[in-house]
Amino acid sequence: PLVESGGGMVQAGDSLRLSCVASGRITLNAMVWFRQAPGKEREFVGSISYHGRNTEYSDSVSGRFTISRENGDNTSFLQMNNLKLEDTAVYYCTIARGPFYSRSVGDDGIISWGKGTLVTVSS
Repeated sequence: PLVESGGGMVQAGDSLRLSCVASGRITLNAMVWFRQAPGKEREFVGSISYHGRNTEYSDSVSGRFTISRENGDNTSFLQMNNLKLEDTAVYYCTIARGPFYSRSVGDDGIISWGKGTLVTVSS
């Protein structure tokens, strides 16, 4: 399973770092972060390839969020800077089916989901 941590309540403009620890090896899989805001559909946040050299972000977080990974620790991170009210959501860490992930495949490209961690941004 995947376990996310690091969520909480922050003010707009603050930073927060989410962590995701996998129980098994993730060295051959891309990692993908999603989020679901209250009353909205789940959306893609960003992804990182198996070796960490390729990343992709949604337009709404590009330039503010950074995904990284430490394969030796089976861990992925989501660094979130300059948080905005609209970033309030439950954030999910996932393992992709292969070494790279294309957002066009959606949920079909995901083989494991974490339970999520809540991030609340207030003014």
